Formats: sequence, C-alpha cells, structure tokens
Amino acid sequence: MMMSTDAKRARIPDADKARLRVMFLAKHARSCGAPDQVDGNHAIYHHELRTTLEAIGLNVVPEQDYAAIEAPPAADFVIPLLNRAGFQNSEMLAPLLLTRRGVPFLGASPILRGLADDKHLSKLVARHHAVPTAAWTILRRGAPIVEPAFRPERLVVKPNASSASWGVRVVDAWAEARDHVARLHELGHDVIVEEYLPLLDVAVPVIGGAGDEPWLLPPMAHCPEALGEVRSYEEKRSLVPTLACDPLSPVEDAGLVARLEEHTRRLVPELWPFDYGRFEFRLDPATGAIAFMEVNLSCNLWSTKSISRSAATLGLSHAELVESIVGHSLRRQGLVMAERLERAA
Repeated sequence: MMMSTDAKRARIPDADKARLRVMFLAKHARSCGAPDQVDGNHAIYHHELRTTLEAIGLNVVPEQDYAAIEAPPAADFVIPLLNRAGFQNSEMLAPLLLTRRGVPFLGASPILRGLADDKHLSKLVARHHAVPTAAWTILRRGAPIVEPAFRPERLVVKPNASSASWGVRVVDAWAEARDHVARLHELGHDVIVEEYLPLLDVAVPVIGGAGDEPWLLPPMAHCPEALGEVRSYEEKRSLVPTLACDPLSPVEDAGLVARLEEHTRRLVPELWPFDYGRFEFRLDPATGAIAFMEVNLSCNLWSTKSISRSAATLGLSHAELVESIVGHSLRRQGLVMAERLERAA
C-alpha cells in the first residue's frame, strides 16, 4: 500500500525548532529580496529560503562568509549554500569545514558532493549501472586537448563542474570546440565535451522525508517554446530579460515516468543520503530516448524551480517541502529523535 504524501512528510517538533540554532550560510543570506547585479535572482532565492526557514519556526542565524565556520560555529546545524565563491570546487569547502568541526549540516558529504559535481565521474557511475548517457570525453586542465573519437553533428562544450549553464557552448565543428576548451582551461576549468542531443530537459527530484528511504518526486520537463535552445547562465540568473517563471510541466506519460524513475533508482544508492537533489536527463521527444546528463545535489530550492514545483503537484507547499528536507536531515544525524519526528506527524 502506497504511503500518502502527508505520511511521507517529515515535520520538526516545535520544541526542537525552539531548541536548535540553525545557521543559514549563503552569499545573500541577509539579502532584502532584491536581485543582485552579479548573481541576479540568486539573491532573491536566498532571501526566500531564509524567510521560509524562519516562517517554519526555526531559530535561524544568517551568515554570508566562510569565516562563520572556520572556528566552531555557534550553531547546532548548518544549511550551507555558499558556493561559486571565486575558486574551483568552492561548493565543497563549507561541508569540509563543518565535517572537520563535527557540525551536522544539510546535504551530502564532501566526497559525494565532489563525485556528483564532477560530470564525467557521475556519467561513469551511470554507465556502470547501465543508465544511458550521451557520448562524452573529459579534457582535464593540463592534459592534451584530444579530439573525441565520436563524431556527432554538434558538440556541447562546458566546464566539467559548471552550474546554471555557466560557460556552456554548442558548436558545429571540432575547431570551435577546441578553441572553447582552451579558453575554459585558461580560466582554470576541466572541460567535458559531449554529443548534442535533441534538447528537452527532464528532472527527477529526490528528497528525504519521514522515513529513511529516498522520496522520488514527480519528474518535471522544461518545455520552452522552441525545442533545442540551450538556456544561458544569464537567462537562468535573470541577468537578461527572460520569462518570469521557468516553463516547467509535470511529465504526464506514465511509461516515460516509470523509465525515468527506474534510471534514477539505479543511481540514488551511490549517493544516498544526500537530503535533496535533482537527477537530470535529456529526452528526445521524437524517439522517446532518454540520456542521463548530470546530478545536482543541494539543488535550487527556490519556489519557482523544478523541485518545489514538482512537490506542489503533490499538494506540498514550499514551506512543507523545506521542512521535510530539513527534518529528515535532522533526524538522520541524531538532532531530532525518530520517534519525536513521528509523533509530530
């Protein structure tokens, strides 16, 4: 018998909300909710998440710099969203510092963050579990730039650990690809080159709930007016005029949902527990072919994005989603006892 959404949800007891000091560590943790000239809507996202945590009833301590956790922090639990900090792999630093201090935090362990953020390594995991992927090659900085053995009509060139489509280019010839690889190497990035696939992005969100098992939320498809267009970093961060809300729709085809969930279930055990994340695939609408692209742990929890809008299709509000994710993490790390979490439910 399938559990209801309400039964799967984790709730944090009021006594624990009052007792625990929760640090929210993000670049715009103290933002007033206005867009940032450099980071665009990321400042709006950080403001919304902080105020949502406060509305849930948590005792939130906002911090905006690594200095807050270099010494033992004055917090029982940390929500670390401080990344893109101006140096490579900065998303791993906060989890590493918190691990060193023995402070529980939301999200995957540092080594799993590294595995997931390395697109090449995550594709190797997918291949190991017989999950289809686009053909690709990795070009590490300092190694020779070698033309890939595969010969697609178009190539996608991007930093191997990029986020929000920063540095992504679609090219029609290897000479163009090589030039972009060289530029990204000069900026300090490893580069992944992969075959271009018909572009319909589909994401399967996975979160923690009241139990120990990962909770797969309904898959969401990004459905732009013109299929095949690659969204730029500037568009995703609203640094240029764009739609007010991403064109996301639940995947309605039951057979496609089953296939996406089967692929995701093969990959989740390699990374669980990670509290929340998004497994991303590319769908060819003409043939129905699915290819794994990447996994985004500690993905964007903004109410306008795929994980929140997927939860909304189950009747789960943004605040309920955030509380379930945080409540699951608190329970698994012993800050809230399982029986107390169940009684609160």
